[in-house]
Amino acid sequence: MKKKWAVLCATDVSAFPEVLDPLKDVAKVKICKPGHDALLREIRDADAFIASLHVRLDAEAIAAAKKLRVIATPSTKLDHLDLKAADARGITLLSLKYDREFLDTITATAEFAWALMLSCLRRIPWAFDAVKRGEWARDKFRGHQLSGKTFGILGYGRLGAMVGEYARAFRMRVLAHDFKDFQAEGIERVDKQTLFRESDVISLHVPLTPETTNLVDRKEFALMKPGAIIVNTSRGAIINQEALLEAIKTGRIAGAGLDVIHWEWPDVKRHPLMEYARTHENLVIVPHLGDITYESQAMSLHHIAEKLGDFIRADKE
Repeated sequence: MKKKWAVLCATDVSAFPEVLDPLKDVAKVKICKPGHDALLREIRDADAFIASLHVRLDAEAIAAAKKLRVIATPSTKLDHLDLKAADARGITLLSLKYDREFLDTITATAEFAWALMLSCLRRIPWAFDAVKRGEWARDKFRGHQLSGKTFGILGYGRLGAMVGEYARAFRMRVLAHDFKDFQAEGIERVDKQTLFRESDVISLHVPLTPETTNLVDRKEFALMKPGAIIVNTSRGAIINQEALLEAIKTGRIAGAGLDVIHWEWPDVKRHPLMEYARTHENLVIVPHLGDITYESQAMSLHHIAEKLGDFIRADKE
């Protein structure tokens, strides 16, 4: 009988341990303690690594993992991994990035984009804070309805298509811009300038690449309506953070809902957007919750465990 692989898992699976069942017959799985220091200690003996967005697998960790042959990440986005260092070592990467049929069953991030929109437009976080203080001031928190407004989608891929369907259900005019050609019923394909100029709500659904870094900058904010809001459930660096702060501080736009910010790993309390949000009521920031549901995490982890199990079995043949 061939020796089982040593698999180190950085993702907390305590809420759904059965997701790792596909590895039972081919691997011994060890759950990594939280933190980078623990990762450096425990990855040394790993043949395979199941990644987490909470702990960056950087060049130092990859250098420490002398036996590492494969990295499996239950995500489509890969900026929590040092891909250059992994590629230099010839380490195989498994992800969800191109598993479109499976990904079409994961709707959590698209749903969460609407939670952020409604939080901003209906001022839900600040109204709740007031209620907790004993205030019942309805008119103070007057918001806006979505019906009849224009919804703009930057990036019409899997998630962009989902939020477009939801926007139509809210009786909105829907615009979309993407670098590639697409056709969709009820969706107007427009250029980027038209999208920013005409939309009341803009939702970002593009991957982070060198080309999309700071894709939304001062020029784009200058085009937006003063009453418009922007929602980002993609990656923080897609928006120029300084430009966004200027736009909401000056009233250039009405507000923003952010599931992600740039520089998520350092001391987040000192982030300029966080400091602004503490004393203002037009910016909602949450800690990257878009795909954090029991269902989406369990499905994604089980799927990547199956892929890793298949990889190990193929290697043993």
